Amino acid sequence: MPESKSHKDTANRLAKKHGTPYNKGKGADIKTEQIAIEVESLETVADGSRQLGGHQKPVYIAGTNKKAVQRALEVTEGTTVGVMDNQGNVIKKSTRKRKP
Repeated sequence: MPESKSHKDTANRLAKKHGTPYNKGKGADIKTEQIAIEVESLETVADGSRQLGGHQKPVYIAGTNKKAVQRALEVTEGTTVGVMDNQGNVIKKSTRKRKP
């Protein structure tokens, strides 16, 4: 499936904010030593947690719009995965700890 404009815009915005390139390959879209972020639309948000598996640092699903953020909150309830909006504002903090 081709990348949507909202996904690309959000991923590029968050990558710039975190000073790292947007990773268009497999795994998290934005990765730094401190954090991993997977950008998801309403239709793909349920896949976000799977993409973040294995990361031993705080992880977030960033919704491309308000509905995607709301769905991400539902999907991540009771998990260590946090949620961000499309501007990078933390809505639900990740409780996953960074491993040294």
